[in-house]
Amino acid sequence: MKQLLDCTDMLIVAPFFLGYLWAADKFCEKFLGASKRRERLFLILSFGGCLFSSILSRLYSSLYIFSVLLKPIFFMGLVVLLFRSDREKRILAASMLMVAVRLVTDLCGSFLSCLALSFLHIVKKIPEPFLEDWENGLLSGVSYCFVILTVYWMSKHLESVFYGKRRKWYVILAVPLLVLIIVYDVAGWGASNGIMVRSGGNMGLYYDQIFSHAGFFVLALLSMAATGFYVFGMNRIYLEQEKSGQYHSQIAVYKMLAEQYRQSERLRHDMKNHIIALSALSRNNEWEKINDYLKNMEDIALNAGGDITGNKVVDVLLYQKRKRAEEENIKWECDVQMPKERHINEFDLCVLFGNILDNALEACGRMQKGECRFINIQAKTVKKCFLLEVKNSMDRTEKFTDGFTNKEDSQEHGIGLLNVGDVVNKYNGVVNVEAENGIFVISVLIPLSDVAHDIKTAV
Repeated sequence: MKQLLDCTDMLIVAPFFLGYLWAADKFCEKFLGASKRRERLFLILSFGGCLFSSILSRLYSSLYIFSVLLKPIFFMGLVVLLFRSDREKRILAASMLMVAVRLVTDLCGSFLSCLALSFLHIVKKIPEPFLEDWENGLLSGVSYCFVILTVYWMSKHLESVFYGKRRKWYVILAVPLLVLIIVYDVAGWGASNGIMVRSGGNMGLYYDQIFSHAGFFVLALLSMAATGFYVFGMNRIYLEQEKSGQYHSQIAVYKMLAEQYRQSERLRHDMKNHIIALSALSRNNEWEKINDYLKNMEDIALNAGGDITGNKVVDVLLYQKRKRAEEENIKWECDVQMPKERHINEFDLCVLFGNILDNALEACGRMQKGECRFINIQAKTVKKCFLLEVKNSMDRTEKFTDGFTNKEDSQEHGIGLLNVGDVVNKYNGVVNVEAENGIFVISVLIPLSDVAHDIKTAV
């Protein structure tokens, strides 16, 4: 019982560890969602489970490895059971939190231990210094402060990782992280049983400790770098693949719009023949055939959009999107006047309008049918710049961060805005996005003059 009674380090670490659990709870609440009752239950069970595991390892040193393995399994089980969202996403969130706490505590703990031992040896002149339990507890507490900051940073920079991906992708991302946790558990077990990086000679306990902590510091640093490159690299690869897929689909859409434009031109060219045919049907009083003939002509003309905005491709695209909006009972307001000079090529206009309007239609489609759903499009030339602004209604419960919404069926939303950003950057323009009070607003400003000027002050 002596080792259980001598638990000064546990008492010191406890409040810092509780702070980490609070940060982990907020992280999971942001990306996974949970009720307040389940969040409190997560905090209580996580803290209680860790305390029980630590006490078990103190009482029975032979059970240390089982205690170490029990902690991540218990933690992941709580995240999977108590939070919402897809199971694969919950596994990824738990894996990231466990990797963060293991790597950061090892990195900071090893570094601080080296500093403390060096201070005792050099300043205090102790030949073979050894850290007491309360000193280890204090260093662990400081390490958990850095863990809290790390989890806070993760919650601010991982929106694109947790939003808009397929379930299989989350599993692929989580597996290497889980393997890394197992490796660290084994390494920790080895260190607790005297298997440490040593100085290589009879240099004493001091240098053995320094070499051991330095070895764990380097391992943790390399592991953190590898983890960061892996997570953000995989996310970048996924986004590039999705952008490439949308790019090819937009090429197909552009070809379709071009074909419809050619149909419109053929209709105008053959107008004389159509008038002759209609006159003949009229003389024979074949009114039903006249109606069918006019309906076919109307479909072709409307599909081409008509000369409304000043750009044929934009006309056709707006017609198609308006038709879809009318089918879904979405209020459509449009006032678009394209520049007379073609500073922006038609394919880029197709990408720009198509992605923005598709996102607007999807946002309206996710709303309840009884709610007011609308799309408002304004485009004009302002001080040698092309200004496009689209407003649309959205579900008030949706959160919009870094181009991604928190809805499971909106995985293409962020990709579409990335494509919009590519077009805007191509013409040295700027794009601004706002989402507040159930209204989503995207504004695009593209300079039309070849002369460089500050477009941010153009309006």
